Amino acid sequence: MQKEIERELALEFVRVTEAGALACGRLMGMGDKEACDEAAVQAMRRALDTVDIDGAVVIGEGEMDEAPMLYIGEKVGTGRGPRVDVAVDPLEGTTVLSKGLPRSMAVIAVAEQGCLFHAPDMYMDKLAVGPKARGRIDLDLPIEENLRSIAEGLQKNVFDLVVVILDRARNRHLIDSVRKAGARIQLIPDGDLSPAIAVAFEDSGVDVLAGIGGAPEGVLAAAALRCLEGEMQARLWPTSPEEAERARTMGISDVRRKLTMDDLVKTDDVIFAATGVTNGELLEGVRYIGSIAKTHSIVMRGATGTVRIVRASHRLDKKPLYVKAKA
Repeated sequence: MQKEIERELALEFVRVTEAGALACGRLMGMGDKEACDEAAVQAMRRALDTVDIDGAVVIGEGEMDEAPMLYIGEKVGTGRGPRVDVAVDPLEGTTVLSKGLPRSMAVIAVAEQGCLFHAPDMYMDKLAVGPKARGRIDLDLPIEENLRSIAEGLQKNVFDLVVVILDRARNRHLIDSVRKAGARIQLIPDGDLSPAIAVAFEDSGVDVLAGIGGAPEGVLAAAALRCLEGEMQARLWPTSPEEAERARTMGISDVRRKLTMDDLVKTDDVIFAATGVTNGELLEGVRYIGSIAKTHSIVMRGATGTVRIVRASHRLDKKPLYVKAKA
């Protein structure tokens, strides 16, 4: 990807995530997660079609026969720009938004073709840290050993660390082990992408993301951490022989192999963008004030390490293509 083209595209991708967030933000707390997801998908799809890339979705809304838009393998963009892989989560946290809870975001990551891990839609065991703990994690070691090593890198005591874990039965043993190690835990009901990125920001209040969550979200988090010089290690966690076979059909011969950053994102030439839908550690949610909506976004470029925080005001009556504003 040419650097000058990438520089121009960075803010274009913010426009894409803003469109998704604006479209679904009105549905906060309405209890209909399918409607939330559909609104975000359609808006991001329309916005992507205006961006000068020759893109292929490698992480999206499922297979071609499972989702009408942004499915794996779908071509996006005008076709006139660089050939890129696109990982997209139009709404990270569909249940979260439907309940009006924190940490829902519209997210996209873009890299040169062949550089993003083609993660199947299944679970993934993850361990993510920020720059000061990079090189200090090993998913093959017990979490207690990892926490001691992370604490040394952060110049903290283990009992000062904050570890974010999805509150699921599949993570129960991990939760017990972290408690035994003495670290503090923040259990979350959904949406582990935001805290996985927040570990790279010292003032976020999050030091470690650990546990089993979604594989697509893992690749998106790795793209952001690549920009922020953090680190993630991961391992696919299939729950059935059928899921394991599906991974193999996608070219993953060893389903249980430990995945490093170079497996998840093979280049520094990656762009990550996200817009908050509801408030979280990383971003504030969409705010509606009459015909004005305010958004809070982040966009990062791995090639330069640049991180931009974008606050925008949108005239909803002037954006009929992407936003259906309520009267």
